[in-house]
Amino acid sequence: MSWGYYDDYYKPYVSVADRLKNARKHANKAAEKAGRTCSPVEIEGKRIAKTFWGAGWCDHLESYSDISNRLERGRTYVRNGSVVDLCIEPGKVQAIVAGTDVYEIEIEIAPLAKPRWESIKSKCAGQIGSMVELLQGKLSKGVMEIVTDRDQGLFPAPREIDMDCSCPDGARMCKHLAAVLYGIGARFDHSPELLFTLRGVDHLELIAQAGTGPALALATGKPKRKTLATTDLSDVFGIDLATIEPPLAPPPPSPEQALPSPQPAKKRTRKPRADASPPGKTEKAGKSKTTSPKSARAKKPA
Repeated sequence: MSWGYYDDYYKPYVSVADRLKNARKHANKAAEKAGRTCSPVEIEGKRIAKTFWGAGWCDHLESYSDISNRLERGRTYVRNGSVVDLCIEPGKVQAIVAGTDVYEIEIEIAPLAKPRWESIKSKCAGQIGSMVELLQGKLSKGVMEIVTDRDQGLFPAPREIDMDCSCPDGARMCKHLAAVLYGIGARFDHSPELLFTLRGVDHLELIAQAGTGPALALATGKPKRKTLATTDLSDVFGIDLATIEPPLAPPPPSPEQALPSPQPAKKRTRKPRADASPPGKTEKAGKSKTTSPKSARAKKPA
């Protein structure tokens, strides 16, 4: 017996585990069709984002009151693994979220304006020592304030974000979109360079500016930051860097130089014994015995 619209509206109950399973299958097929690997968002622990770049992204979005109220709805979704696929490209984010159904997400973010990027590079010139420092967020307080500035930093404002979800929710930001926005911050924890990819700029340009700028004029000649060895950089970024050949060893010395010059033999002279016994003393069995004149006289017969 069919109940018409009632059957269409009240669909059979599907457990969360089954929803996630179906969504993952859908995501794997979509990623394979696009010629890439499916990349789900996995949250470890209570905090969604823990690093400088990931937490900075989330804090920046939560600073806008018009979207912060809607963002909270997505925290549970991203924590339980509902964002089964997330792909970040220049100016665009594509994701698949498991909900009552499988929903496809597309977020477009305007590229960083060239004057704004040039201003960031100019202000950071000479203050970032290496790519490792930049990507790990080991920056000075001044550089942190520059790149995370609410209006002139690297993070986008709400007006620069255009979002779309295939769910029937008519709100500008549904819980699926909110989950994806938090998922972007979690992804920056592991791949912070994707923030620069998303904004359409090259993070290596910040390192290239290290040799110019006012900070260089204040240098005292002593390095302020530790430099990493070539092997350390190879381990961090998984690339082979050119090895430095060790200096050549000096040639071995010639036979004439190897042998020491002969020295004249020294003559040994005997010194007189300082412990010679004086007259009147005799040695017997290693002991000295003194003879008196009286004992030395011949005894007269009686």
